[in-house]
Amino acid sequence: MTEQRAERLRRPCVAALDAILGEVLPVLDDGFVRVVDYLGDDAAVVQAARVSYGQGTKHVSDDRGLIRYLLRHRHTTPFEMCELKLHVRVPMDAWRQWIRHRTASVNETSTRYSIAIDAAQRTAPTAWRGQAANNRQGSEGLLPAELGAELSRQETELQERARAVYNERLARGVAREQARKDLPLCTYTEAYWKLDLHNLLHFLGLRMDSHAQAEIRAYATVIGEQIVARWVPLVWEAFCDYRGGALSLSRLERGILGALGRGDTEAALAIAREAGWLAVAAETGRLARNRERAECEAKARELGIALPWLDSTRQAADQA
Repeated sequence: MTEQRAERLRRPCVAALDAILGEVLPVLDDGFVRVVDYLGDDAAVVQAARVSYGQGTKHVSDDRGLIRYLLRHRHTTPFEMCELKLHVRVPMDAWRQWIRHRTASVNETSTRYSIAIDAAQRTAPTAWRGQAANNRQGSEGLLPAELGAELSRQETELQERARAVYNERLARGVAREQARKDLPLCTYTEAYWKLDLHNLLHFLGLRMDSHAQAEIRAYATVIGEQIVARWVPLVWEAFCDYRGGALSLSRLERGILGALGRGDTEAALAIAREAGWLAVAAETGRLARNRERAECEAKARELGIALPWLDSTRQAADQA
């Protein structure tokens, strides 16, 4: 029998990421993200896609093209060959959103066993946001600085009082698991968070979006721009091109924009009308609120395309 020898392999190392391994990257006022460990690199994605044990192609441009093809066509499995483990400190309210991504392995500090971190996220007087008028879960605009100063003062008092009550309970022998129950959601928690690159990109695509809550978006931005960009630069470039800087079009949007591209305004209006986008609200005499239409309008503005129902003359004629 011919003796089989295992091929000697070297663990992939990314010098740019090794340079910040374990380094605390600040987020918000007292939070952070730091890289604990990682597995794989750009070449690992290429290797998995080609199902080979060699070093892949000799030309970086070939690897780049394959990675871009994989991401563009949503071939996700090769990206699962890379993993990243982070140590994070994050306010509990943002962590509640974070932990909803159920594709990671997580180990969080337990306040049943340990005393809660003596730090709470605070809001600057100029950073209080108003409630969005058309989005129940979002915010828009900033409140006046004078009001913000009062809100920040109240915030400090509340946080300090809650911490004092917590500490007093511990001093009097109350169990940690019960003493913690009145701590505010702004209290920081820490966790180890490990997941593969495919699911990490999904997390970043959602949490770096402009519609994400500002606090968790701050974490996602640090992870993306300061960690992933160093770790897998070719993947990050493709992600920015095909996710962060891209627009997706629904069947209706493609139909409308295609009709406009052919110069067929009537066909574009017919598609919008059939979809119910041009219904008129009886109380205002104007187009009724329609979130899907509004999203199409936002995409058209970004592309510099004028939609026919936004023309006031045409709209008045259609409504008549």
